[in-house]
Amino acid sequence: MPPFATRFAPSPTGFLHRGHAFSALTAFDAARAAGGRFVLRIEDIDAIRSRPEYEAGILEDLAWLGLEWEQPLRRQSEHLADYHAAIETLRERGLVYRCFKTRRELDIGRAPHEPAVPYRGAPLPEREEAERLARGDAFAWRLSLDAAARTLGGFEDLSFVEEGAGPDVETGLIRACPETAGDIVLARKDVGVAYHLAVVLDDALQGITHVIRGQDLFEAAHIQRLLQALLDLPTPTYRHHGLLVGSDGKRYAKRDNAQTLRELRAAGATPQALRAEMGL
Repeated sequence: MPPFATRFAPSPTGFLHRGHAFSALTAFDAARAAGGRFVLRIEDIDAIRSRPEYEAGILEDLAWLGLEWEQPLRRQSEHLADYHAAIETLRERGLVYRCFKTRRELDIGRAPHEPAVPYRGAPLPEREEAERLARGDAFAWRLSLDAAARTLGGFEDLSFVEEGAGPDVETGLIRACPETAGDIVLARKDVGVAYHLAVVLDDALQGITHVIRGQDLFEAAHIQRLLQALLDLPTPTYRHHGLLVGSDGKRYAKRDNAQTLRELRAAGATPQALRAEMGL
């Protein structure tokens, strides 16, 4: 069995808040307790929203919390060739197809309050696809669940181990249900690679044995387990933890302008007091 290794993988699209600190410290403490490795990965594939000042702030905040990590630091933006090679492998095996539908087209007929329906599609006829490519129409590479099911002989044997708990207290051996995600986008023109593909490749390349993260990402494990099977990558053990919530009952989030760690630090907070507040 490989030595215990886990990671914290923030995106530099904003400064860290309490929720990030809880997840980072939970993973770091688990690695330290197991005598294993703790890896920090910067997930900066969103070139539009990622900024150097946010990455610098992440490193500063994590050092303030007392975390140490392996060097060199892996930045996803520096490894796009790895992700493109994986997409090419999937393309050669007939597991992905070009999808020319826009987000607006996919939302037609859906009321604003209704959740998006997982998309299931198919390649365009060869002639129509060639015409659209010749016109320069934008497209995304989507994973074909139908082709994946044929390749694997179905999804019944896909599973992963959950040592923590999902939002509905799912734990133990979990059967993966990638169907709930639909034909996910693996790459598009504005973002060279999508989250799910980059994550499974990075976890394999960095020898991650345990993925420790919030319950809001529990559903992601289902489609990531499928990608691991299709790309012949090892499956880590998952350990999803509960989410910190504020006084309003909402989880801390960048989009809600949650108080940042740098603001807490400026107000006189200490790492020890923050750990105590979070029950760590």
